Amino acid sequence: MTFLQELSSYRFSRYSKLLFVCWDLLILNLAIYLSVLIRFGGIDELLSKDERTVLLLANIFWIGLLLQKDAHRIIRIEYIETILQRTIKKIFIHLALVILFVAFLKYEDISRLALLYFYVFFLFFLVISRYAFMKVLKIIRAKGYNFKKIIIVGANETGEKMRKILDKDLTYGYKFLGFFDEIIAEHDTKISIRGGFDDVQEFIVKEKVDELYVALHIDKVEIINNLIKVCEQNMVRIKFIPDFQLYTKSNKVEVAFYENTPVLMLRAEPLEIAVNRIIKKIFDVCFSLLVILLIFPWLLPIVMIFIKLESPGPIFFKQIRSGRDNESFICLKFRSMYVNDQAHNKQAGKGDLRVTKFGSFMRKTSIDELPQFFNVFFGSMSVVGPRPHMINLAKEYGELIDNYSVRHYAKPGITGWAQVNGYRGETKKLIDMENRVECDIWYIENWSLLLDIKIIVRTLINIVRGDDNAY
Repeated sequence: MTFLQELSSYRFSRYSKLLFVCWDLLILNLAIYLSVLIRFGGIDELLSKDERTVLLLANIFWIGLLLQKDAHRIIRIEYIETILQRTIKKIFIHLALVILFVAFLKYEDISRLALLYFYVFFLFFLVISRYAFMKVLKIIRAKGYNFKKIIIVGANETGEKMRKILDKDLTYGYKFLGFFDEIIAEHDTKISIRGGFDDVQEFIVKEKVDELYVALHIDKVEIINNLIKVCEQNMVRIKFIPDFQLYTKSNKVEVAFYENTPVLMLRAEPLEIAVNRIIKKIFDVCFSLLVILLIFPWLLPIVMIFIKLESPGPIFFKQIRSGRDNESFICLKFRSMYVNDQAHNKQAGKGDLRVTKFGSFMRKTSIDELPQFFNVFFGSMSVVGPRPHMINLAKEYGELIDNYSVRHYAKPGITGWAQVNGYRGETKKLIDMENRVECDIWYIENWSLLLDIKIIVRTLINIVRGDDNAY
């Protein structure tokens, strides 16, 4: 037996929580010692009462965060990026807790620089270790080790969809053995059907199956109950694939439990979680404040001069737009057009004669959007989110597109997922707005701080490269 074979025979998943806690505490304390060593040239500072208290709190807080539900979860089909996002989110929560307690306990002697070093080291070690762990697992599974044998009961569309997911990548660590269904003749001959429902028990014992997936309709209650009994008697994990398409066409739904009753929700909304809203709010305030303090003092006078030289009228253009929960707010921009009567009703088009020469430059480089950082700072907008539309436009498309109003679940943004994917500017056809709405809803369902940063970086790249839809 090779080393990999022997290693893969152990069920490390049973001890994963304990292993994660021990490993993370090891690198947490290593990061603390390194930060103090670099900051002070020795570890004598750790002997003080204040430092030891903060060290203890840092350990306790991280243990608490790790013991939360799903904090250490690593699903076989989960992307490495998702695991890293979850880890970085925990780091930010830990940072907030430590800072809060340092301020509350009035530990003024705690070195802020040493604290910064600690989080840089801790984040680096955590990300590297998580990434390395997943890579090693993928290598082991690619060689045929550490895999789980699975079968699917229900040779239908739902079962085949799950089969494709689990069988798509060898590094997921699943070995699909076949379908089981009763009416074999009616099914696609390409589907590997090993037998009927009565053949399941003999097969899972013979092949030592690890997991059984049930893709049957809910009306097969008697069969499902029998499968549960068979699996539990033979220590096989049983998992159910509910057909949510009976209720909704959404591909991403969320199940919540009200006591012991499961409740199906149409879509997941990360920003409905209080911690996520706080993180996004802190990011918005800090980012907008940096832009206001670092860019506006020198850019505003230049823009004011060019706007005034080219055409009479105000420096800023104010427009009422629809925001979160469809509540209206005043959106700020640098004026890029000659003063006209259609500014609040008609979208700007390519070669629009209302746009001034300097206004055209501002629109192509998105300089005209910069005043919206004041909207962000004061809370009516976010740095990233669905772009706010004119009131009449929102009303028009709200009647034409069924799920249009879903984009109002989040605060409007200066840039967004739709904009970095090419859906920016004038919407000449209904399909243009439908695509934009689809992107906006995807953003709402998949929000993360890393996604916001990714969108900001892609926005800056598009500004430098130039965007054909920016006019």
